[in-house]
Amino acid sequence: MSRIPEEELEFRFFRAGGPGGQNVNKVSTAVQMRFDVKNSPSLTEPVKARLMKLAGSRLTLDGVILISAVRFRTQERNKADAIERLEALVAEASIKPVYRVPTRPTRASKERRLKAKSSRSSIKSGRGKPSLD
Repeated sequence: MSRIPEEELEFRFFRAGGPGGQNVNKVSTAVQMRFDVKNSPSLTEPVKARLMKLAGSRLTLDGVILISAVRFRTQERNKADAIERLEALVAEASIKPVYRVPTRPTRASKERRLKAKSSRSSIKSGRGKPSLD
């Protein structure tokens, strides 16, 4: 997994609601982190494509991922949380998906299936009431 240099990340701090007591109206603890995926030199093209797909609603039309962190009461912990979440996304995008190779059933397996179906059919048809022939 490649670590993203902090020079590529842009942070904005703002006041957040929630826990914090008297500080909540005075201190800007919430963090909004911006990461420009499209123009990032530290990621390869396939990883960029998978990351943009994974980001979903966090991705802007310009190819920038926005991550907001307001879980903690301090700016440092929120900043670390945002970086951690971005790195988790990048780690997930770095895993190359394994594609299934389509295969066809063999002739013998088709025959076994049909034989099992017919034997099951005969068992079930023998369960009915006897006919008056």
